[in-house]
Amino acid sequence: MTTGYILIAAILILGGVIATVGDRIGTRVGKARLSLFNLRPKNTAVLVTIFTGGLISASTLGILFAADEGLRKGVFELEDIQTDLRQKREQLKTAETQKSQVESELNQARIAQAKAQQDLQVINQYLQAANAKQRQTQVQLNRTINQQAQTQTQLQRTQGQLEQVVPQYQKAIAELQSVYNQRKELQAAVELLKTERQRLYAEAKKAIDEAKTAIEKRDRELANRQEAIEVRDQKISQLDQLIQKRNVEVAAREQVIATRESRLKELEAQQEQLEMEVARLEKYYQSYRDLRLGKLALVRGQVLSAAVVRVTQPGAARQAVVQLLQEANRNANLELSEPGANPANVELLRVTQDRVEQLSKQIGDGQEYVVRIFSAGNYVRGEKQIEFFADTARNQLVFSGGAVLATTTTDSKTMTSYQLQQRLEILISASQFRARNAGIVENVQVEGTFLRFVTQLRQYNQPLEIKAIAAEDTYTAGPLRVKLVAIVNGQIIFST
Repeated sequence: MTTGYILIAAILILGGVIATVGDRIGTRVGKARLSLFNLRPKNTAVLVTIFTGGLISASTLGILFAADEGLRKGVFELEDIQTDLRQKREQLKTAETQKSQVESELNQARIAQAKAQQDLQVINQYLQAANAKQRQTQVQLNRTINQQAQTQTQLQRTQGQLEQVVPQYQKAIAELQSVYNQRKELQAAVELLKTERQRLYAEAKKAIDEAKTAIEKRDRELANRQEAIEVRDQKISQLDQLIQKRNVEVAAREQVIATRESRLKELEAQQEQLEMEVARLEKYYQSYRDLRLGKLALVRGQVLSAAVVRVTQPGAARQAVVQLLQEANRNANLELSEPGANPANVELLRVTQDRVEQLSKQIGDGQEYVVRIFSAGNYVRGEKQIEFFADTARNQLVFSGGAVLATTTTDSKTMTSYQLQQRLEILISASQFRARNAGIVENVQVEGTFLRFVTQLRQYNQPLEIKAIAAEDTYTAGPLRVKLVAIVNGQIIFST
């Protein structure tokens, strides 16, 4: 700031001195009536005054350009700065267009999820119809058993009459044989109905498991996509802020062309950071597009292999680590192979001796560990080499039997069957989330019949407290078996 004041004062003083000198020279030229270039003395005095004014302007500009390099660059490079600004605005428009496309694809994914939930409802209706058919079969079986009892009574009555009349005995034998044949036919029909019931139940259970697996997979994909979109939105917001900040700085430069070299360096650094962020966003978008096209075979954090290991002999730790890495390599080959092609036995994992030794030391103390091999990034089919990372955790007790994992409430008077089922699924998801946070590897398994539990909830016409509890002691290796219980006033009414 002091330098600026000194520069202004020097310019004012220099301008005054040159003006004074020029005025005196012009006065003396006028008094002396000198003539230059054959001009009149008056015109000669005007020419000297013009030359003096030009000298003032030239010295002022020369001092400014010599003292401030930023001013010199701003005057001569203004057109390049405006061209750079126009390019950054066009890049901002392109980023906004890509953002709208990603939001449209997210809406389509949500529509697909809603369709999958509707398909699950249809499967549940099909299972209810199968249960109704099973009840009809049970009624018919009871009727057959009653008919068999009647036949036995009739046989005893016929044996009593046999001692009196021989013809009646022969007639009774014929009737008994007929009834016996009818019983065999009925038993064969019952067995057929039982077989049909088991087949329908197995088909329904398989369809439900497939639907749940598809929904869980779709939920994970949507969660990954949502996370990528949120990260991209944050990056775009940061880009907007950087561009707005740069627009303000450029406007200030247009108004006052007196910025310093440090400002230009700061803008160049921001431009480099902007280009890095744009490249990173393009990488995220490429991963998202691969996921949409179905080319993404491995996702970051996917488990390639896992095992419970306890080393009791020297040298066994290294052997266990090598076997686990070989299994992870086989699974990676299976995942990265094209559909319908035979998986090749290629060394995909970047395995080094240092990493093997490090893992061996972590599990070589004789205690029981859960060892997992994860994918370190997102990989598409046809990758030739992938990165991985390993995780080791003590296989210790995480949840004791009877420990409460999650709690919710239901009321069949105000909630539909679908709402009750959704509430229970949220309860199971909360248990799954808590198990993952506690370090359990396997998924949650619900004991008992889930649909029967929902039916009991519908029949109980008052508010209930539903708890998800651990059915048994659960260790890090899992699996976590969950039992659902319905409680009223602290008493368990029914459970899965």
